Amino acid sequence: MAENEIAPPIVVCDAGPLIHLDEVESMELLADFPQVLVPLAVWEEVTKHRPNALTHSTVRFHKITPTKAVSTELDVLSRLLGLHRGEQEALQVAQAHPGCLVLTDDTAARLAARNLGLAAHGTIGVLLRAIRRNQKTKDEVVALLRSLPTASTLHVRASLLEDIIREVEQSH
Repeated sequence: MAENEIAPPIVVCDAGPLIHLDEVESMELLADFPQVLVPLAVWEEVTKHRPNALTHSTVRFHKITPTKAVSTELDVLSRLLGLHRGEQEALQVAQAHPGCLVLTDDTAARLAARNLGLAAHGTIGVLLRAIRRNQKTKDEVVALLRSLPTASTLHVRASLLEDIIREVEQSH
């Protein structure tokens, strides 16, 4: 996300970022997005793992059922990359909302998004964005980043996480 970014009008979420932000008690970082679209399959997955995650009072979550047919390109990418139903629905909804931002922590889903011309970021991107948007201080974000391996189920290589933390400490 660019340094001088303007919040996209719509965010479409996969389950990962919703689950992980809830695990580290940072769901409020999505509150400045006017709409947070959550496809039905994602909604079901999130409520199964984190029953109260989608009840955050400051975030405008909208449960949505994809209405457009899956594009041929998305169908091929889904099969090729082994995307799950929630990931596919998130990308399907995103295709119907040009200019939106897709939130996913799944590497294959992010690759598919890129191939579909969609912007995609994950939990760590949301945490870093919080510094730029003055939602959290650098120290608060570093503490959240350090807590990810123990406080969340997000899988991130320890060396990558340390590189990100070092970059935050040096540049912000």
